[in-house]
Amino acid sequence: MIPGDRGPGSRKYRRVATGGTFDRLHRGHVSLLEKSFEVGDEVVIGVTSDEFARKMGKNPEQSHEERVKKLEDLLRGRFPGRRYIIAKLFDYFGPGIASPEVQALVASEETAPRLELANKLRRERGFPPLDLVVVGTQMAEDAKPISSTRIRNGEIDEEGRILKQPRGRKGI
Repeated sequence: MIPGDRGPGSRKYRRVATGGTFDRLHRGHVSLLEKSFEVGDEVVIGVTSDEFARKMGKNPEQSHEERVKKLEDLLRGRFPGRRYIIAKLFDYFGPGIASPEVQALVASEETAPRLELANKLRRERGFPPLDLVVVGTQMAEDAKPISSTRIRNGEIDEEGRILKQPRGRKGI
């Protein structure tokens, strides 16, 4: 159970949606999921397809199937007994747009501006607008955002700890 969690029915929303590439899971992903489970009884988690990730200019080192498996392992370990659905994303919105039962979008500061378009698409379908819950960017020790790219490059670990010194700087 999440610290301070009062159980089902005590959360603000019945169903929320969130999403991402979820390559090289890190503290930023955990923060997004913690907030999602804090505010929603059920969480719809969109995981980008390999094709969509490439369209967005991302190059995940893990396939969609591998990313989903690692995400499921994390969810079982950190949020046991909680209800969630994992959906494959072929565009930015997935089930958050297609399902009238979704009440809120849990998003990073980076992706929060997409809510306006999401709500426009929902209006066209006769669905109520989504509320927005924004999760702050998680920073590494160097005050730069934690990202899967930085982890892949060996700059930081999944918690944002610095792993290598930038070129041109000498230690003391």
